[in-house]
Amino acid sequence: MEHLINSRIKEIEISGIRKFFNLVSQYENVISLTIGQPDFDTPDHIKDKAKKAIDENYTTYTPNAGMIELRKAATTYLKTKYNLKYDYEDEVITTIGASQAIDITFRTILEEGSEVILPGPVYPGYEPLIKLCGATAIIADTRDTQFKLTAKVIEEHLTEKTRCVVLPYPSNPTGVTLTKEEIDEIAALLEGKDIFIVSDEIYSELVFNDQHHSIAHLLPKQTIVINGLSKSHSMTGWRIGFTFAPREITKHMIKVHQYNVSCASSISQKAALEALTAGIDDANEMRSQYIDRLNYVYQRLIDMGISVVKPNGAFYLFPSVEKFGMSSFEFAHKLLEEEGLAVVPGDAFGSHGEGYIRISYAYSMPTLIKAMDRLEAFINKIC
Repeated sequence: MEHLINSRIKEIEISGIRKFFNLVSQYENVISLTIGQPDFDTPDHIKDKAKKAIDENYTTYTPNAGMIELRKAATTYLKTKYNLKYDYEDEVITTIGASQAIDITFRTILEEGSEVILPGPVYPGYEPLIKLCGATAIIADTRDTQFKLTAKVIEEHLTEKTRCVVLPYPSNPTGVTLTKEEIDEIAALLEGKDIFIVSDEIYSELVFNDQHHSIAHLLPKQTIVINGLSKSHSMTGWRIGFTFAPREITKHMIKVHQYNVSCASSISQKAALEALTAGIDDANEMRSQYIDRLNYVYQRLIDMGISVVKPNGAFYLFPSVEKFGMSSFEFAHKLLEEEGLAVVPGDAFGSHGEGYIRISYAYSMPTLIKAMDRLEAFINKIC
């Protein structure tokens, strides 16, 4: 019966990140820097609220868009943190993580023949969803702009079919951010055009040497903001995300969301309410530790003679391994086999990621020290 499967489903593949993660599981005594998951526990006060919700039998459906109290808290959070203003009644949807938020967004705004401009390299979760909509992902090479999708790069790829530009910053896999000036230039280019901007801001609380800037300030009518609690509050498994968009867009997105999942988990929503209120600054300590880890790993890479753009957010580094004369996969595989260190091959993030590897530093400092020692031993061996 496989011949009857949707042809678009057949054309997409499992994420290269997960493929390599599954490969790693076959080896023993491996230090893995592969998965973008904070090593911090979800704060106790958030877990306590979830336990209380269970004890009080808060286990029924919520409104499709999420609890009213949670939507109020989410809009207040964005206003407090980033000065973004949304109406909690009809401009925010609580989703099953940022991944589902992206899915319902694309299914609402894309149709057959639409084109979506993405930076390359890029997180592999966008292109398959775009393809499932019958649209085309246009991957713009950002290797010469320090992995930034600048206004100039976007302009080079605009066509009459362009329906959407994705701004996934801070970036997975590179960790780079856009400055206010760079966002201003993109806004000036796209203002008034029939083009949506999907601003994936899931790492917005993990910006290091500046504050987070959102293009939604400048182009609120064209922008759909994606956010969530996975990275800011170490709540990856709770699966709570959000979309923020003008009511005339949200009223259509909610239809896709409703028939897709009905609503997010009621227990997770109660935990999220605590995270966005009492835990509004929970990310501060995590951010401080990420900065220390970044500085350590970055300096070790530089000392090894490895070229890398120093990022300003998230918890990834994307160093070049091109000079070692191997493909990204070959380098990562040999590193795994010979030194027991797992990183993600850059080609997992598209063809523009070839020649790089992604290192996640969302791990404890002792783990990172051991990992860099293993990487250095491998470099010394192959040079």
